[in-house]
Amino acid sequence: MVPTYNERANITKLVESLHQSVPKAQVLIVDDSSPDRTFEEVQKLKKRDKRLHLLLRDRSIKGRGWAGRDGFVKALSMGADIVIEMDGDLSHQPKFIPALTAPLLSLSCDVVIGSRYIPGGKDMDRPFHRQLTSNLAKLYLKSLLGLKVADPTSGFRAFTKNALRKIKVETLKARDPFTVSEILYRCFRAGLRVKEVPIEFVDRTKGTSKLELTTLLKYLGKALFLRLGLGFE
Repeated sequence: MVPTYNERANITKLVESLHQSVPKAQVLIVDDSSPDRTFEEVQKLKKRDKRLHLLLRDRSIKGRGWAGRDGFVKALSMGADIVIEMDGDLSHQPKFIPALTAPLLSLSCDVVIGSRYIPGGKDMDRPFHRQLTSNLAKLYLKSLLGLKVADPTSGFRAFTKNALRKIKVETLKARDPFTVSEILYRCFRAGLRVKEVPIEFVDRTKGTSKLELTTLLKYLGKALFLRLGLGFE
């Protein structure tokens, strides 16, 4: 399940890489009516690819969090036993998906996080200031929310269908990238077994990053609201 917004330059390569790494998987693209018309590229690919699916959302309700929420709900309705969530900018490499799903298939855990910060993991090519920002955010979230993982901001994750149902994924509130922390917080509160496996995170080479300083500050503020049990979107 891949939420997308202005990822036309990357989407074909991503779909091809997913099919190479996990040939039996169904690929669900959740696009927020991207101005660059990412969805048109997906529609073209769908004509000859029965494993590819598109959930096209209204741009008036766009948002990384709500796109992910709707994508999870759609994946469950399609009969998925395991749902892998990942970004559409090629920073999350499909070759690591088998490592994410293996612990779930062995029934040793309920949620698996692709981690940059455990032995074997790497945070590659990103500028120093962005790596520093990620590390500070990581320490803040772990301390405030009690997220007992090395990489609490990783958006490359795999869930069993029962885990998604247990956290009531259809009721997720965060509209923006804070959804990553909201979901993980719910997983720990629900007593789910969470495991990390190492991945190599590669900074995007095409398109532009959606992360801005104001977005990060809002993210950190929402963590406090979540911890206090206050509402947010």
